[in-house]
Amino acid sequence: MTQRYGLKSQSKDLTDDICPVCKSNRYLNPKLEFFINPECYHKMCSTCVDRIFTSGPTSCPVPYCGKTLRKKGFHKAFFGDLNVEREVDIRKRVDAVFNRRQEDFETLRDWNNYLEEVESLIFDLVEGTREEKMKAEERLKQYRKSNLKEIDHNRRMGLEILEREKMKERAEKEAIRIRRKDAIQEAEEAKRLAEQSHESMLERLATTDEDATQITAHAQKIILKRSSAFIDPVSSDTNINLSEGLTIRGLKKKEIVADEKPFDPFGGLNLSPTRYVIQDDYDSEWLDPAKNDDRHIVGGYNFHEYYNRTIFEAFSGLGVFIQDEVLLPDQNSLAT
Repeated sequence: MTQRYGLKSQSKDLTDDICPVCKSNRYLNPKLEFFINPECYHKMCSTCVDRIFTSGPTSCPVPYCGKTLRKKGFHKAFFGDLNVEREVDIRKRVDAVFNRRQEDFETLRDWNNYLEEVESLIFDLVEGTREEKMKAEERLKQYRKSNLKEIDHNRRMGLEILEREKMKERAEKEAIRIRRKDAIQEAEEAKRLAEQSHESMLERLATTDEDATQITAHAQKIILKRSSAFIDPVSSDTNINLSEGLTIRGLKKKEIVADEKPFDPFGGLNLSPTRYVIQDDYDSEWLDPAKNDDRHIVGGYNFHEYYNRTIFEAFSGLGVFIQDEVLLPDQNSLAT
C-alpha cells in the first residue's frame, strides 16, 4: 500500500516536470523553464512559447482550451500550485478596480460591508460556476466603467501613499545610520578623554607631592563630568525631519469608533429612584424577628428587595394627578 502511494506521488511530481505540448522533461534538461499565461494558466516550456507565439497571437496548444494567447502574457509562476497563482492574480485584478480605502467610508461597518462585497466577488471568480463567473466579470466591468475617475484617483493616491511610506522608511534608515555613527564617535571621544585624563593623573602623581587619593578622585570626577556632557542633537533634529513632509493631505477625517458597550435590556433607561433614597436598614418591630431567623436568610432572600418593593409601592402614586388624567380624554375629543 505504501509503495503504491509512493509511486503515485512520484508520478505526479514527474508530470509537473513535463511540458504538456512537446513532452520535454526537466529530468533530461535541468535548465528547462516553464511559463504560464493568465488567460488559461496552462503550463508549457519556454521553447514552446518561443516557437508557437513569436509570430503573433495563437490559440493555446493544450487540447480543449482554444483561448487566444500572446507571448507577452507569459511569465514564470510564483507559486507551485497554479490554483493559488490564479487566485492571487484574480485578487490583484479585482483590487485594482475596487481600490477604495477605509478613510473613504463614514463608519467601520460600511468599510466591513465593502470588504465583504469584494470577497464575495472574488469567491465567485475563483470558485463559482460558469454563470457566476460570467456575472462577476460583468459586474467588475460595469463597476470599472461607472467609477473610472474614482478608480484612477484612488490608484494615484495609493501610489503617493506608497511613495511617502518609502520616503519615511528611507528617512528612518538614514536616522538610524546617523545615530549609529554619532554613537561610535561619542564612544571614541569618551575613550580618548578617559585616556587623556588617566595620563594627566599619572603625570600629577609623578611630578607633585599631593595626596594620591585626592588626585584619583579629582580625575574620576572630571571623567564623569565629560561623559555626562555629551548631547545628541542629531537624533532630535532627525526626529523633527521625520515628521515634516510625510503627512497625507486631502483625506477624510476618520472618526474614532466607540467601543461597543455591554448589552442593556432597558436601552439606557435610568430606573434608579428619584423621589427617595433606599437606606441600608430600617427599624421595624415586626420585621426584626425575620431578620434574625435563619429560615429567611438561608434561602437567599435579601431584605433590600423588600425595602425597594415596599417603598416603591408607597411612592408610586405620588407622580400621578387624577384630575389631569381625567381632563386628557376631553381635551383629545375637542382637538379632534
